[in-house]
Amino acid sequence: MTLRKIAGLGALLSAVLPGLAMAADEVAAPVLNSGDTAWMLTATALVLFMTIPGLALFYGGMVRSKNLLSVLMQCFAITGLISILWVIYGYSITFDATGMEAGVTNFNSFIGGFGKVFLAGITPESITGPAALFPEAVFVTFQMTFAIITPALIVGAFAERMKFSAMLIFMGVWFTLVYAPIAHMVWGGPGSLLGDWGVLDFAGGTVVHINAGIAGLVACIVLGKRKGYPTTPMAPHNLGYTLVGAAMLWIGWFGFNAGSAAAANGTAGMAMLVTQIATATAALGWMFAEWITHGKPSALGIASGVVAGLVAITPAAGTVGPMGSIVIGLAAGVICFFCATSLKRKLGYDDSLDAFGVHGIGGIVGAILTGVFAAPALGGFGTVTDIGTQVWVQFKGVAFTVVYTAVVTYVILKVLDAVMGLRVSEEEEAVGLDLAQHNERGYNL
Repeated sequence: MTLRKIAGLGALLSAVLPGLAMAADEVAAPVLNSGDTAWMLTATALVLFMTIPGLALFYGGMVRSKNLLSVLMQCFAITGLISILWVIYGYSITFDATGMEAGVTNFNSFIGGFGKVFLAGITPESITGPAALFPEAVFVTFQMTFAIITPALIVGAFAERMKFSAMLIFMGVWFTLVYAPIAHMVWGGPGSLLGDWGVLDFAGGTVVHINAGIAGLVACIVLGKRKGYPTTPMAPHNLGYTLVGAAMLWIGWFGFNAGSAAAANGTAGMAMLVTQIATATAALGWMFAEWITHGKPSALGIASGVVAGLVAITPAAGTVGPMGSIVIGLAAGVICFFCATSLKRKLGYDDSLDAFGVHGIGGIVGAILTGVFAAPALGGFGTVTDIGTQVWVQFKGVAFTVVYTAVVTYVILKVLDAVMGLRVSEEEEAVGLDLAQHNERGYNL
C-alpha cells in the first residue's frame, strides 16, 4: 500500500469515525416524544379532575346539606397536602429504586430510597417512560394525582363526623406509612415485593382502591356510627351533584387507566375501550340488581354502579380484552350493590358513602378477575399462561394489602384518637360540620 493510499485511508477514517460515534450517542440518548408527552399531560389533568371537582361533587351530593362544604373542603385540603408531601419525599420513597434488585427481597423491596427527596436531580431535561419518551416532571405530576385521590376516597367512609384537624394529620401519616409503601411494593420496579410476586395491577386496583377501601372500613369502625344511624333518615341532599360528580369521574378515569400506559399507544387505546365497556356494564348491572331487589332503579344506584365498574376495571385495563371487561363490569356492579346494601346493613358498620362497599369490594373483584381475563386464552393481552397460578398471585397481593392497610390504619387512628381525638362533639355533629368546623354554610336557609 502506497503512502498516498495510507494517508487517504487515514483521512477517511478521521472523517467517518466521529460521525459513527455521534450516531451511536444519538441512538443511546433518550429522545422526547411530543405525542406521548401531550397525552401524559392530558391524562394528568384528567386524573386531577377526578378529585376536584369529580369526587368532591360525587361525595358532596350524598351527605346531608349541613355537611356539604366539609366534604368539599376535605377534598381540596387533601389535594394541597398530598401535593406538597409528594414533592418533599413521597415521590422518592415510592419510585426511587436505590438498593433494589430483581428477585432480591430487602428493605427497599418495601419502601423506596431517598435519592429524589425534594425532587433532587429532576430538571426540564429529565426524561422517563417505557422508552424514555416524556419529561419526568410529567410523570411526577401524574403519579401525584394518584397519591391525591387515594386518601380522598377514604373521606367517604367517615363523612359527617371526623374533626378537620384530625383528618389532615391522619391523611398525612396514612399517605406516608400506607399509600407510598404499597405503591412502591407494586409499582416500584424490579425488586419490589408485590411486583416480584407477579401481581398485576395496571392502574391501581390494589394501590388505590383496595388500599383506600380497607382504610375507610377501619376508619368508620374506629370512629363509630353517626349519631342516630341507622334509624334517623340521612338521605343525600342533592343527587344532582352526585350524578354530575359520577360523570366527571367516568370521564377523568380515561386519564387514570389509559394514562397508565405511559404512552400514546395501542395499550392506552385498549385500556380506554375496556374502561368504557366495564363501566357501562357495571352501571346496568347495579341498576337491574336494585330494580329486581327493591322494585325501582335509582339515580344513586346507577351512579354507584358507574364507580364500581371504573374501580374493578382499573387493575385489569392494560391486560384484558373487551369480553373480559364485560364480565368484570357485571360482577362488580352486582357484587358491589349487595355489599353496599345488604352486607353493610347486616354487619352494622356506618360506611357513610360506601367507600368500602364500592372501592374496597370493587377493587378486590377487579384484582382477582384480572388474573383470569388477562390470559390470551380468554381474550386478554397479558402474558398469563396458567390462570390458576395467576389468580393465586392476585389473591396473595389482595390479602397482603388488606392486612397491611388494616393494621397500619388502625394503629394510626388509635394513636391519633388518644392524642387529639378523632370525632367532633355530639353538638357539633348535630349542627353540621360546615358551621362547626368551618363557620360557613353550603346552603341557603
